[in-house]
Amino acid sequence: MNIAVYLIVGIAAFYVAARFYARFIAKCMGEDACRATPATRINDGRDYVPTRNYVVFAHHFATIAGAGPILGPTVALLYGFMPAWLWVVMGGIFMGAVHDFTSLFVCMREGGKSIAEVAGKTLGNAGFNLVIAFTLVMIILVTSSFLSATAISLTSLWPMDKLGIQPGQGILKSVTVNGVLMGKIGGIASMSVIVITLSSPLLGWLIHKKGIHTGAAYALASIICILSVVIGIRYPVSLTPVIWMVVISVYVFIAAGAPVWLILQPRDFINVQILYGGILLLIVSIFTNSFKDMPISLPSFSLAEGTRHLGYIWPMMFITIACGAISGFHSLVAGGTTSKQLSNECDARKIGFNGMLLESVLAICVLITIGAGLSDVDYRAIVWPADPGIKSNPILGFSLAAGRFFAHGLGMPVSLGTVFGILLVEGFVVTTLDVAVRLNRYLFEELWAILFKNPPIFLRHYWVNSGISVILMWVLAYSNAFSKLWPIFGTANQLLAAIGLFAISSWLKMNNKRYFFTLIPALFMTVTTLTSLAILFQNYWHGKNYTLIVTDLLLFVLASGFTVLIVKVFKDRKTGEPV
Repeated sequence: MNIAVYLIVGIAAFYVAARFYARFIAKCMGEDACRATPATRINDGRDYVPTRNYVVFAHHFATIAGAGPILGPTVALLYGFMPAWLWVVMGGIFMGAVHDFTSLFVCMREGGKSIAEVAGKTLGNAGFNLVIAFTLVMIILVTSSFLSATAISLTSLWPMDKLGIQPGQGILKSVTVNGVLMGKIGGIASMSVIVITLSSPLLGWLIHKKGIHTGAAYALASIICILSVVIGIRYPVSLTPVIWMVVISVYVFIAAGAPVWLILQPRDFINVQILYGGILLLIVSIFTNSFKDMPISLPSFSLAEGTRHLGYIWPMMFITIACGAISGFHSLVAGGTTSKQLSNECDARKIGFNGMLLESVLAICVLITIGAGLSDVDYRAIVWPADPGIKSNPILGFSLAAGRFFAHGLGMPVSLGTVFGILLVEGFVVTTLDVAVRLNRYLFEELWAILFKNPPIFLRHYWVNSGISVILMWVLAYSNAFSKLWPIFGTANQLLAAIGLFAISSWLKMNNKRYFFTLIPALFMTVTTLTSLAILFQNYWHGKNYTLIVTDLLLFVLASGFTVLIVKVFKDRKTGEPV
């Protein structure tokens, strides 16, 4: 089948969903454009800040997208192209977009509260405590996974001959490793990340304090993006993975406590320009390559190979592809930052539902790019290396595929396309990290309020709670490789989605509203993730990875407890409007 067909069918399905299904859900939820939002009522200048729609969308999309819709599909392609594509399309519509929109709407209706506080209102103190504990574990896993992946990719080396570059040609600087000339792919992206981060406060000040025009904001963000790449080409940064872990940890510690308009919003706004441009380039390349009859080179189905490395396609593929289909982390972003910035209640649908569908479009583009841009041999060598001494590098896998894809479809040098692919991922890994640590800061503040009647003053300070979050993230990332962290993170992430959907279903039922569109996905994800936890436990037990064994058991106990609570609540509570 022509590669463009996969994209066209996906986008058509997403358009119909946004046009009709999203409006149906909005009507069920009781959307009201005249109702004041928490941002306009509170407006404290730090967390509750009424913000222009396009800036909030950029912040929300850059944060939820992160590296998830690239890393998950890249890893899950081991099962074959078709299963991954089908899950992204169907999951994105009926699970992910529904989850994102409803969680954002409900958190906004509850005053910009977290999904844990929503659970507390609908399910009682037990529900609140379980969600807080579960979410803390999940965020530590997501930050550890992304920190590990970032440190590896920012130091990426790849043979120059594989890039089609001769010595002295192209934009990459090189180094010889074991007699092989390797291109320093990660160095350019490293400098770009630094330049964008240092420029963010200036743009934040201009947007929030000086109120510069929308066009000027976009133009300045684009200029910063371009300059960051130019500077990166001229002055690439070379640090070890461990040093990068330390540097990024220090950055996210600072960003987690700073006012949201100073670093998070402007950095997301700058980075999203790269993501928008990347999606556009991928889409254009898909069509140009389709005219040249470029085929999908990876197998349509490879269930035996996927089962050997990851486990049975159900449940493992459904937790490997999280972002791009459904992700519990999105509900944390919705309740933690986005719900505190909306100026109009109708924006929840536009940002929540449509933001998730755009992420699914990105995931489809990633699947097509890797499926056509890499040979099966290269894919396995990079993402699933047979040598246990070589670490899996899915970011490099996607970036190299993008480089070849752009070269074939647009005539772009492979080296430049590969660097752009890494930039496409890197900026968003960091934006996910800084927001996730900020969310963890909120959760620790809520946790101390549970454990202590009157928490000590130092435990109330945001720098202390940010520091705890960063230390836990760093320790877990330093002691475990990305390939070990991703499956347990994916499971925790999807379990959180199920928990969020249950809490939302309970909120809808309590308010006498229809809730079948949230309850059905919640049930499916619960069964899927509990099964995957059992499979992962066996793997960790055989590998004697005691840290992940304890994490797996903790997640299983918390999820089981929450499931029992949900059954009890739905059984005892009187039914409102029929499903």
